[in-house]
Amino acid sequence: MKIVFFGTPDFAIPVLTKIYESEHEILAVVTAPDKQRGRGRKVQFTPVKSKALELGLKVLQPDKLKNPEFVESLKKLGADLFVVVAFKILPPEVFTIPPRGSFNLHASLLPKYRGAAPIQWALINGEKITGVTTFFLEEKVDTGNIILQEKLEILDEDNFGSLHDKLSLLGADVTLKTINLIEAGNVKLTKQDDSLATPAPKITKETCRIDWSKGAEAVHNLVRGLSPYPGAFFTDGIKIFKIFKTEISDVNLEPGETLSSKKELLIGCGENSISVLEIQPEGRKRMTIEEFLRGYSLSKVVK
Repeated sequence: MKIVFFGTPDFAIPVLTKIYESEHEILAVVTAPDKQRGRGRKVQFTPVKSKALELGLKVLQPDKLKNPEFVESLKKLGADLFVVVAFKILPPEVFTIPPRGSFNLHASLLPKYRGAAPIQWALINGEKITGVTTFFLEEKVDTGNIILQEKLEILDEDNFGSLHDKLSLLGADVTLKTINLIEAGNVKLTKQDDSLATPAPKITKETCRIDWSKGAEAVHNLVRGLSPYPGAFFTDGIKIFKIFKTEISDVNLEPGETLSSKKELLIGCGENSISVLEIQPEGRKRMTIEEFLRGYSLSKVVK
């Protein structure tokens, strides 16, 4: 099969590599435009572009997906299939081009967690099972007919970083299986039940703010879902503190009340409390709680 691959972040790299190493041919890789970052405004490639160049693949970086010149360039490639992994929403002008269709790999068991942040929200909501889904693209986001799904257990020690990597590897296998099914004409589609749909909206700064009136389990899951990036945070009224790892404690404190020793910091929640294990004060590096307590103390109540 002749394929055009669409993707931008690290999550898409194992998928791109898996297809490249298969018998299928990648005609081009479409990714987001380069961005200037940092004080020196140095141009940085997307992770997918860096990998594509390493593999010697043609790279396209349109500013606008509906640009007629870009759409025409895709048509001229003569691809059988478009494969989309962690990319922008494709307009119909693009996803209807290939004769065998366009499909997306999504990091949830659709219709659960439709949206930009399915991995984070599965953890924040305390799910025990997640997975990946491939589905044919339709105009409404994440609603197309399902091709394949595979489940993955969420372990108690998983956070966003670990679950992201596991789902990326699982997704690579499922994507290749999907391509092979489409090539063989053996696809059996399953329509999504919209009544079972749940949202997974983009993570905002307000999402990351810890609400100490919630129970310790909810706070613990928020920390897991946002670690190592962007990090759940609170403030002492002056500085911002990000928390990256916690345990649930059955010690009862008032919401936001702190209790510390030389090796332990407890913060009260609506029910029980959390023990902070890894923390990052504003302007400093991430550190263990023992390192933190050697140089910092928190007010009695945090916000």
